[in-house]
Amino acid sequence: MAGFLDILRSGDWLTLSRARLWALAVLIASAGGLVYLVATSDGLIDFQGRPLGTDFASFYAAGTYVLDGNASAPFDQAAHYARQQALFGAATPYYGWLYPPFFLFIAGALALMPYLLALIVWQGATFALYLLAIRAIIRTAPEASGANHLWLLLAVAYPAVLVNLGHGQNGFLTAALFAAALVTLERRPVMAGVLFGLLIYKPQFGLLIPLALLASGRWRAIMAAGVTIAVLALATLAAFGPEVWSAFFASSKVARAVLLESGEVGWHKLVSVLSWVRMWGGSVGAAYAIHGVIALIAAAAVIWLWRSPARYPLKAAGLVVAAIVAAFHSHDYDLMVLAPALAFLAVDGLARGFAPYEKTVLAAVWIVPLVSRSAAQVTLIPLGTIATLTLLALVLWRAAGRPAIERLAPSRLASRELSSR
Repeated sequence: MAGFLDILRSGDWLTLSRARLWALAVLIASAGGLVYLVATSDGLIDFQGRPLGTDFASFYAAGTYVLDGNASAPFDQAAHYARQQALFGAATPYYGWLYPPFFLFIAGALALMPYLLALIVWQGATFALYLLAIRAIIRTAPEASGANHLWLLLAVAYPAVLVNLGHGQNGFLTAALFAAALVTLERRPVMAGVLFGLLIYKPQFGLLIPLALLASGRWRAIMAAGVTIAVLALATLAAFGPEVWSAFFASSKVARAVLLESGEVGWHKLVSVLSWVRMWGGSVGAAYAIHGVIALIAAAAVIWLWRSPARYPLKAAGLVVAAIVAAFHSHDYDLMVLAPALAFLAVDGLARGFAPYEKTVLAAVWIVPLVSRSAAQVTLIPLGTIATLTLLALVLWRAAGRPAIERLAPSRLASRELSSR
């Protein structure tokens, strides 16, 4: 046992060849699962009676209402479900519309295409943006340039990619916006602010962004984000009228009850502290209180981190992870947002060395989306939530200046990493 713990502590087991082998195995298995899902469908409905892309059915149905000139209808559960049944059959499960009116612009554009083409374009385009954003992070680290494009394999095979593809969800877009904003923040703060502002379509993940920007005095980024959000709000008013906002706020009460309090979605699918408390039988009040305390701790951590002299990759990773921790509602496909954090931490580790257990923790967090849902459903152990909290602790631990295993110069460290095959 002592020897096993030593291996986990040093991370020597995580060689490039092993990382490549495991990533290939996950990628092949994921691709096989997707092929099976499509092959056993009738071209639109899968073998379980769900539209291919499941949640994307909600996006598409909302988009058809936009094209009909009735943008408020998706916020009416009965009307939205009726449209999904009309599109996909009476036996179709209900997929809720839970987004602010901003997202209706994308939904409307997608509804101009046939459903399957729209699904392919949506997932393909946002996946490409995600890969470009991860590449931008990796390119900030010369130490990673000799890794034979292993970063690309790890980014493509990251198990949350499969979860997002299966749901036809927006995790790729959220991860891309976060990563791109953080990569450009120091050089092009206005552009970064615009990208942060675009994240308003997923408002629960933007709660801590203003704290980080204020704590570090990024005034140009703050102004750009504010202007972006204002422009989007005015655009929705001009395109859809004020009634769309009234419908959105009215529906938010129902969404809160369904997503955060009743468990109709399934606690095992969610990765928030609130869902963890509810899954273990805690009351609604206790769940809000405990999650609120954790969110405040995450907020304080972001303020401290962004005011500290910590290295920028740690600040970036910390903000991304804390955003997930603070969100009252986050699904397992939202673990896509951890991909930029893992990339930033890998960049910092290659440049500065890895502290005890860090390589093992990073590998565990990478694989968690593959088993998060099933593990929580069977054992009631929320591995996704635990992994996110652990990763935030790791970021803060590095930022606090704990001694790393290796204090090699970057060039020597890269050489050593590449030779461990």
